[in-house]
Amino acid sequence: MTKQRLYLYDTTLRDGQQTHGVQFSTAEKQRIARALDDLGIDYIEGGWPGANPTDSAFFEAAPKGRATLTAFGMTKRAGRSAQNDDVLAAVLNAGTKGICLVGKAHDVHVRDALGVSGEDNLENIRASVAHLVASGREALFDAEHFFDGLRSDAGYAIAACKAAYEAGARWVVLCDTNGGALPAEIAAGVRAVIDAGIPGDHVGIHTHDDTGQAVANSLAAVEAGARQIQGTLNGLGERCGNANLTTLIPTLLLKERYADRYEIGVGRSALRDLTRVSRMLDDILNRISMRQAPYVGASAFAHKAGLHASAIAKDPALYEHIAPEAVGNTRLVPMSNQAGRSNLRTRLKAAGIEVEADDPALGRILEAVKDREARGYSYDTAQASFELLARAELGELPEFFEVKRYRVTVERRKNKYDRMVSLSEAVVVVKVGDAKMLSVSESMDETGSDRGPVNALAKALAKDLGPYQALVEDIRLVDFKVRIMDGGTDAVTRVVIDSEDAEGRRWSTVGVSANIVDASFEALLDAVRWKLVRDSR
Repeated sequence: MTKQRLYLYDTTLRDGQQTHGVQFSTAEKQRIARALDDLGIDYIEGGWPGANPTDSAFFEAAPKGRATLTAFGMTKRAGRSAQNDDVLAAVLNAGTKGICLVGKAHDVHVRDALGVSGEDNLENIRASVAHLVASGREALFDAEHFFDGLRSDAGYAIAACKAAYEAGARWVVLCDTNGGALPAEIAAGVRAVIDAGIPGDHVGIHTHDDTGQAVANSLAAVEAGARQIQGTLNGLGERCGNANLTTLIPTLLLKERYADRYEIGVGRSALRDLTRVSRMLDDILNRISMRQAPYVGASAFAHKAGLHASAIAKDPALYEHIAPEAVGNTRLVPMSNQAGRSNLRTRLKAAGIEVEADDPALGRILEAVKDREARGYSYDTAQASFELLARAELGELPEFFEVKRYRVTVERRKNKYDRMVSLSEAVVVVKVGDAKMLSVSESMDETGSDRGPVNALAKALAKDLGPYQALVEDIRLVDFKVRIMDGGTDAVTRVVIDSEDAEGRRWSTVGVSANIVDASFEALLDAVRWKLVRDSR
C-alpha cells in the first residue's frame, strides 16, 4: 500500500510564544528553528512580522534550511484593497516562501468582533489569498474558530474555507481556536470540508489542549482525511497549549496504525534527537521539563514497582510500549521504599555494579533506603545519591577527600552605586590524603549579581580538590529544589540538586536536614563524589 504524506507545521515560535510567561529572544528563535529543521519539520512558522521587534528581527536573519519558513498575519481589513493594506504588506515583506493568514470562519465573530457583513469577510479572504498567490507565495489560510462556526452556521464556516481554497490557498487549516471540540466533532468537521470539495491533501488541523485532547483531535483529523498537522514543541501555546509535536511525531512514526499508512518528514534517525530537542526548549525557557511527558519525559520509562522492574529485566516490552532509545530517552528504575530486590539489582546493574541475588549486602541497602526515606530522603528522584549509598554498603566507595569544616555567610552592603546588594561567601576546608585545602569563594556572577549561598558553597567545594580537581571543574548546577518535610517545630528540609557536566550528563542528589544550608551542602557533596566515582575510573 502506498503511504500518504502528512505534513508537519510547527508554530512554537508564534503560537508557542503566546504561552503565559514565554518570550523568546531573536537568538533563541534562531536556535529553535535550526533544531526544528534538523528534525525534519516541513513548515516553521517564525512569527508575525511587524507585530513586535523580535519577530521582525528573526525574519531579517532567519536560518536557511529545508523547511518552508512561514510568516503569519491576518487577512486584509475591510474598506481597502489587499495591495494597500499595510499589515498584509508587512507580512509579504518578510520574504518567506510561505505565508499563513488567519481569518474568521465563525459568523458570530464576523458580526460581533469584525463588525462587517458575512460577504465582506469572504471577500477579504479571497482577495488576501489571491494577492499572496499572485506574489508567488505559498498561501495558507487559518480558518479561525472553524469548529465553533460549524455549530453556529455550518454553511458559512465552509464557505470561508472554500473562499480561501478557490483563491489558490495551498492549505486550508481548520482551527479549534477555543480548544473545546472533541475528536468526533473534529473528524466530522474535516469530512464536511472534504465533502464540500476541498481535497484532504489541502486540509490542515490546528488544535488547542483546553480539554486535554489536542493530540487526539489532531489524530482524529488525520483519520478523517486532513494531511497537515499544526502543533508546537512540548505543547506550548495560549491557555492550555497546542497539540504537542513531541507526542504526535513518535506516535505517527512508531505506531503501526499510522506508520503503515502515512509518512512524515521526520525520519527514524532524527527521532532519536526528540528528547534532546524537547529538553533544549525547556532549558531555553529556564523551566523544569515535565517528568511525565509522553515519550520524552524523564519518567516516561521509569519503573518504580518491584513487579514491573522484575518483568522488564526479562523483557522490556512487558511494561514499555516502545524502546526508550527510539526517541532518545532512557529507562529508569528508581529506588524507593517500595522497591524489592529485582529493582535494586536492575538499578545497580545500570550503574555498572554487579551483585549476586543472594548477596547479603542487598538486604542492607534496602534497609538503608527505607530508613533514610523515613527520615525524609527521596531516592526516587536522586539516583546519584542512591548509587553512592549502595557503593558505601558494598564497600566500593573510595574516600576521595574528607570535609573538615565549612562556613557560609550572607552580607548586605552598599556597592559603588550606593545601592544595597547581597554578597554570599563560603569557606570549605577539605583533607585530601595528608594535605588540607582551604577554599574561599563568592557567589558573584559576571554581572555583579549575587547567586546565593548554595552557589558560593558549590564553587568553594569544587575549587581545590588536589589531584581530583580536573575531574570536577566542569560541574554546573542546573536545578535546586527545596521541600519542607513535617511542618512545625520538628520540620526538616529536603534539597534535591540537579548537576550537569561538559559531556551533557545530568544527575540528581539529595540532602536532608533541619538546616537548609546543611541539606544543600550534603546534596552538593554527593554531586561531587558521584562525578569522581564515575570519572576517576
